[in-house]
Amino acid sequence: MKGALCWAVAGLQPLLSAALTIAEINGNKYISSYHGKTVSDVTGLVTAKSSAGIYIRSTTPDDDEATSESIYVFSSTIGKTVDVGDIITLGSAKVSEYRSSNTYMYLTELTNPAGITVVSSNNTVTPLVIGKDTLSPPTEQFTSLDGGDIYSVPNAQHNISAINPVLKPAEYGLDFWESLTGELVTVKAPTALKIPSSYRDTWVIGDWKVTGKNDAGSLTMSAKDSNPETIIIGAPLDSTKNPTTTKLGDALEDITGVVTNTYGFYTILPLTAIKIKNPSPLTPPATSLVSAESCKGLTVGTYNVENLAPTSAHMPKVASQIVTYLKSPDLLFIQEVQDNTGATDDGVVSANKTLATLISAIQRAGGPTYEYVTIEPVNDEDGGQPGGNIRTAYLYNPSILSLKNPNPGSSTDANEVIVDPTTGQPSLKFNPGRVDPLNAAWKATRKPLVAEWIAKDGKKPFFTVNVHMTSKGGGSSVHGDVRPPINGGVAKRTQQAEITAKFISQILQADPAARVIAAGDFNEFAFVKPLTTFAEVSGLKELDEALNTPAENRYTYSYDMNAQALDHMYISPVLASSKSKLQHIHVSSWVTASAVVSDHDPSVALFDVCGCADSNKRVHKL
Repeated sequence: MKGALCWAVAGLQPLLSAALTIAEINGNKYISSYHGKTVSDVTGLVTAKSSAGIYIRSTTPDDDEATSESIYVFSSTIGKTVDVGDIITLGSAKVSEYRSSNTYMYLTELTNPAGITVVSSNNTVTPLVIGKDTLSPPTEQFTSLDGGDIYSVPNAQHNISAINPVLKPAEYGLDFWESLTGELVTVKAPTALKIPSSYRDTWVIGDWKVTGKNDAGSLTMSAKDSNPETIIIGAPLDSTKNPTTTKLGDALEDITGVVTNTYGFYTILPLTAIKIKNPSPLTPPATSLVSAESCKGLTVGTYNVENLAPTSAHMPKVASQIVTYLKSPDLLFIQEVQDNTGATDDGVVSANKTLATLISAIQRAGGPTYEYVTIEPVNDEDGGQPGGNIRTAYLYNPSILSLKNPNPGSSTDANEVIVDPTTGQPSLKFNPGRVDPLNAAWKATRKPLVAEWIAKDGKKPFFTVNVHMTSKGGGSSVHGDVRPPINGGVAKRTQQAEITAKFISQILQADPAARVIAAGDFNEFAFVKPLTTFAEVSGLKELDEALNTPAENRYTYSYDMNAQALDHMYISPVLASSKSKLQHIHVSSWVTASAVVSDHDPSVALFDVCGCADSNKRVHKL
């Protein structure tokens, strides 16, 4: 019967002599079949008002979960003539599809309303409770056009707006939220997933079923699960302001608002500002991994210090965190070290002042007197903040370890693996040196910094690769029109991963028992092609995977709805088969916006790097 009714109405489109319900206007797809047409005698209950229109709900709902019973009426004047609780009839209105960017989803709305009649007033307005009066949001897949994985390659194979698939709100997250656009809903027992955006928008989950819940109460993405059950809470309709103090894990009061699509995401616009009910009591603990001050227990850290210059306000805070939370690792991989004049584009490339300032600050905070290793980039060639010349660097405790036979290369020298013809042991042509720095794959990107080290009591050197790959800039929203979404920079990161991995593989080909640690900001997830390729070609193992860290607790970064891992440590088989340990220190993820020092969390690991001087026996690859 329902299908026959829809067919009959569709057949009358040119004339539109019969009144349409809101569900019929919305239809069971993303784009209304009435787009661009004028409809008449649309009746609905006013559920909410904004400064630019009203939201109305059908008084004659259908029983199809795929069709929203509500719609936005765009008009700067209509809100002055009607009130929430009024049942109104629009004599006529035009069905429109609106978006502010061609990569965003369209929002079905009514424009140019005329002949507005108030049928009755003071009617009860009851929001739909998500998961109780509606379906529960799907927890894994976003759309039917993603091939089961929003990070599948190639990206951008389809546009939802072109294919306009039938909504399956019980299966796909975006279909679920689309089926509720315009609707007044309530999120029961919401939990904040991260700090608010600069616009005070806050990602939340409600009391419905979720996946990937981590130790702090937010959701961690994993392979083929990027948490479509989440929703962002946007600007309140009453012009109040959402708090800036919300943080990951905070329990919020129930939120009531309307579902819409704005700035590339499905969003709930609350009737009034978010209120924090119970702030999360969690505070980030310091690492429990402490150096043994010998090769049997070497601590290694990695930290993206976010555009660190000599005059950076967060310089002493970074130093304090290294000492207090990271317990002054014996060896520290750092990324985003700027030159001595920071973002001033004046031709300066040296970072000796930046690194010396950091070392002094660490010493004042109670840490050791580190020494540093880095190679200056070519001016304006390594990306990042213009003029900053960011680069990777190492800090190391000289009482614990040192470079083996230091012989630094230049910014353009390509490092090589040299194999001793007598012992078969690998070493580096330049120590430290950069990996294939003139390769076009590294344009506007940091080049990997490779070094060979020896612990003071060690019998065999070990190798490190400090990585900071191309960013995800240029990507598209996971809630956007393009499917699968564009994973910005994925092609370049794949090339960079292959180049770096091939270099590392030469070390392991010469000595399968070599101890190799590749760490830093890979700007990618371990389960996505650049890094699956990196692991396969290099022969290294991602340390979280090697240690079977629960997937939900593998995160060093919070972006949009997800806790995620962009920073990694990869280790050679001999380290993966030893008693290595790893901890992510959530000094950024767990705190309020005002307490954030860097946008990344650091990590600390513990390794046995002693080795045997004559050991180059075969180690089974894990």
